[in-house]
Amino acid sequence: MISNKYKYLIIKSLSSKFSIKLLCEISNISRSAYYKWTNTSKQCKDQEIMDKILVIYNDNRKVYGYRRIKISLKRTFGINVNHKKVLRLMQKLKIQSIIKMKKFKYKNPIANEYAKIENNVLNRNFEAKTLNQKWVTDITYLRYGNGCRAYLSAMMDLNNNEIIGYKLSTSLEIEFVIDTVKTAISKCSREKLKDLIIHSDQGCHYMSRSYKNLLKRYKITQSMSRKGNCYDNACIESFFSKLKTELIYQNKYYSKKDLFESIHKYIYWYNNERFQSKFKNHTPVEYRSVV
Repeated sequence: MISNKYKYLIIKSLSSKFSIKLLCEISNISRSAYYKWTNTSKQCKDQEIMDKILVIYNDNRKVYGYRRIKISLKRTFGINVNHKKVLRLMQKLKIQSIIKMKKFKYKNPIANEYAKIENNVLNRNFEAKTLNQKWVTDITYLRYGNGCRAYLSAMMDLNNNEIIGYKLSTSLEIEFVIDTVKTAISKCSREKLKDLIIHSDQGCHYMSRSYKNLLKRYKITQSMSRKGNCYDNACIESFFSKLKTELIYQNKYYSKKDLFESIHKYIYWYNNERFQSKFKNHTPVEYRSVV
C-alpha cells in the first residue's frame, strides 16, 4: 500500500502539469491534507536553511548581510536560495550584518616639507593585471585599554586585494613601516619586483631616507598621493574601514595583546575566508591561485 507521504510527493512532482484538485482526487487525498503537508515540508526546509544561515553568520563575525550569506550558502553547503528568501529568513531569525557603512573621513598625513614628494604614478588606476605590479600601503591607528594607541602598517596587492605584509606597533618609529615592506618583498624574487609600483600617502615615513633607499635598492617605483586627497589611496583606506567596522568597533580591547591577536586573526580571515564579489566571490588567496 502506498503511503500518504509518497502520494504527496507524486502530487507535488506532477503539479506543474495537472491540477492539484485532479491529482488529489485520483490519489484519494483531500486537498486540505496535501496543503497541510506542503506547508509543514516547507517549514522544515526553511528551518534547515535557517540553521545553516546561523552557522555562516556566526562563523563570519556577524558581518555578512543577506547577499553574502546567499553566496556562502551556495559555496559552503551547495544550497541555491533567492536573496529575497535569505533576507526573509534572516528577519525571522532577527539577525543582520553588524556593519553600518561609515562615510569616508580624510586622515591628515604627517607633513614633511623638506622631503621630496614623489609623483602620483598610480594616478587612481587601481587595476593590476598581475601580482606584484601595484602595491598600496598606509598606516592607521587603533585604541586599546584606557586611551592607549597602537598602529597598523599594511601593504596590499591590488591584483587580488591580499594583505601581503603588515606590522603592529605602539610607536610610530620608522622601523615598523620598513618591516612591513620587507615582509612583503620577502615573498617575491627580485625578478618579480622589477616592474613594481608601491603607492602611499605623503606621510613622513614614506618620505624618509631609509624608506626611499629601501625601494631604490629593489628598483621599486615609488608613487605618492596628492596632498590632502585620501581617494588617491582608496583601496587600502577601504581595507582599514572594513577592519574597523567588522572588528574594532564591535569589540573592547583591554590590552595590547588582545588587540594584536584579534587583528592577526582578522587579517588571516580576510585573506583566506572573506570572499569578494569583485573577484567572482573568491577570497584574495583563492583568486591568487586562479590568476
